[in-house]
Amino acid sequence: MFTGLIKATGNLRKRGSGVAVKVNGAFEPLVLGDSVAVDGVCLTVAEVLKTGFFADVSSETLTRTTLDSKAAKGAVVNLEPALRLSDRLGGHLVSGHIDGLGEILGVEFFDSFWKLEVCWKDTNFSRYICEKGSIALNGISLTVGGCNNEGSRFWMAIVPHTWENTALKYLGIGDLINLEADLLAKYTESLLRKNCKNHSESHSSDLTEEWLSKHGWH
Repeated sequence: MFTGLIKATGNLRKRGSGVAVKVNGAFEPLVLGDSVAVDGVCLTVAEVLKTGFFADVSSETLTRTTLDSKAAKGAVVNLEPALRLSDRLGGHLVSGHIDGLGEILGVEFFDSFWKLEVCWKDTNFSRYICEKGSIALNGISLTVGGCNNEGSRFWMAIVPHTWENTALKYLGIGDLINLEADLLAKYTESLLRKNCKNHSESHSSDLTEEWLSKHGWH
């Protein structure tokens, strides 16, 4: 589990069946089996390197995320170690499991922040977007500043600290990004759907010939 607060950036390279990450700057010591969010993707440390780490990557992860294309060009990525139970939850709960890709539609600078406008490539996840809701973009916990009615297009205000200390500043219009919708929203939706289904099934099963006869329906 992560919070979406980036601790460092690194350079991604393809290596065999996985990726090697060269960490730029200070990062907490890693051991085998540690979880690290790489541009929002939860990866497991399979080998500790002198300047970073190596992690295996499944074909499912390569299909759903930007890791493959970024590793091919040694792109800069955002890094966050797994959350400790004693840590502050400064962002929001982030699982590191990417829902789908998004696309950068616009980058605009105002007096004190950058306005980043994006859209989902797969609109099935649009329902999780609402104004002032949470979204993880390349592993960064951000607040939705506004969106269209469907939630397929939305924008966020990026403060200078986040802009300068993450890989956001390297993004341009048309670039693909990893998006993870709010975990609590997805759990809530799942529970409500199950409750509605169970409620419907329990009521439908009560309506039997015996029940109708007992209540005067002949």
